[in-house]
Amino acid sequence: MLQLKQQIAAVAPSDSWVLIKGENGTGKELVARTIHQLSGRSANPLVDVNCAAIPEELIESELFGHEKGAFAGALAKKRGKFELANDGTIFFDEIADMSLKTQAKILRVLQENQFQRVGGSRTLTVNVRVLAATNKNLEQEIEAGNFREDLYYRLNVVPIEVPPLRERRNDIGRLCEIFLQESAKKNRTAEKALGSEALEMLMEYPWPGNVRELKNLIERLVIMVAKPGIEGNDIPAPY
Repeated sequence: MLQLKQQIAAVAPSDSWVLIKGENGTGKELVARTIHQLSGRSANPLVDVNCAAIPEELIESELFGHEKGAFAGALAKKRGKFELANDGTIFFDEIADMSLKTQAKILRVLQENQFQRVGGSRTLTVNVRVLAATNKNLEQEIEAGNFREDLYYRLNVVPIEVPPLRERRNDIGRLCEIFLQESAKKNRTAEKALGSEALEMLMEYPWPGNVRELKNLIERLVIMVAKPGIEGNDIPAPY
């Protein structure tokens, strides 16, 4: 994990674009958030784009915004993700799930830093830092015709590989501390402490679901364990 921390610390103060790679649940979004927080843009927005969740027919409106009356249901002007991220950072999560048509549209914006809202005629200029994440091998996706090569080289300025949790077990204790605090705040409960036996059990588990699985487990324990300390016998199977 030391190498990952060093990479984040090195790239964060720059304005370079970063392509974050790793298995599902490894914490790629956390890496992106950390890069933004350590950057000179931290006072400005970090805008997430879940590339797998936005329907194709809505992608232009989501990314570029629209003018009132641009289409049926457009009852008011809407600012898109790029406009909201101006002077900040835009994070494309699972960018390989974007269609080729959408890839072409964002490539133009990334090259020119300009776009128009749907139904609009005014050209808007933005200044954004781009972070992108993927759990797929983009070189293979290019060969298969699923990802644009020009977009790949545009994004892949500084590649960062996020190792799976099973390869960085020493991070589990610190991650548990973070998730214990976050879960207590989210669920409006008192913070709980993780006992040494419980931590040892979690460090021995292979974590096929990576950081996301650990986060979910900690939140479950914060909710379900009534006492202030989480012990080994509180950890459910198969952990």
